[in-house]
Amino acid sequence: MLEKKVNFYSVIIGTELLNGRRADAHFTFLNQQLLSRGWEHKASFVIEDDPKLMFNIFNLIKADPDSVMFCFGGIGATPDDYTRQTAARAFTDYKMEFHEEAKNRIINQFGEDSYPHRINMAYLPKNAKLLTNIVNNVAGFYLEDRFFFTPGFPSMSQAMVVEALDTLYPKSQEKYRCVMTIDCSENDLIDTMKKMPKHLDFASLPRFIGETRKVVISLAGYDKDEVDKYFQLFVDFCESSKKEYILKDINI
Repeated sequence: MLEKKVNFYSVIIGTELLNGRRADAHFTFLNQQLLSRGWEHKASFVIEDDPKLMFNIFNLIKADPDSVMFCFGGIGATPDDYTRQTAARAFTDYKMEFHEEAKNRIINQFGEDSYPHRINMAYLPKNAKLLTNIVNNVAGFYLEDRFFFTPGFPSMSQAMVVEALDTLYPKSQEKYRCVMTIDCSENDLIDTMKKMPKHLDFASLPRFIGETRKVVISLAGYDKDEVDKYFQLFVDFCESSKKEYILKDINI
């Protein structure tokens, strides 16, 4: 049985990243975690703290039935933290509630200083589940087992990413990949490229060695027989047009 496709998205919220006051560390960490488990990013967004923009991006991702999202930033208690409310607007039809366990964690950590502001970080979209904050016990949260919301601080968010992936997306089925290098230009292969099914991972990379043109063709999928079938079309092209080629097949 073929594995259901999962499209991973990241949304990194922070005006200070866009104006250069801070450097992003979220994308690299999440990307490495995904690749180590056999997953891949579909897209990544770095956006300013703008509720309308956040809402539109969340809806774009929600419209993909295979999406899994990691969102970083904006779940605090200050006036410019919009993520909790915007997530409720996008994913739970504005419905929010005080999450009792999230409240208890805040109270246990801060005592009387939980009020009047910190406690609001437990006001979450309805039916949220919690992610552990190893730094100060103020939880991150997730919805529908696929939309994850973490703080903007890597020291807090990175452990939440690992927790989420280990719990719900520990490892992808390995893909079967075939690779070949052909002594020709990409233009020579376009007709064959058009025959590749959209659900297979196809890539072509031109290479120039002096005046010699080469193309590296890569084709991958979960069904070995299907990958071999369509990859053979490139082999057939090479044989019929007498183009030299080198083959390699690998698992990724």
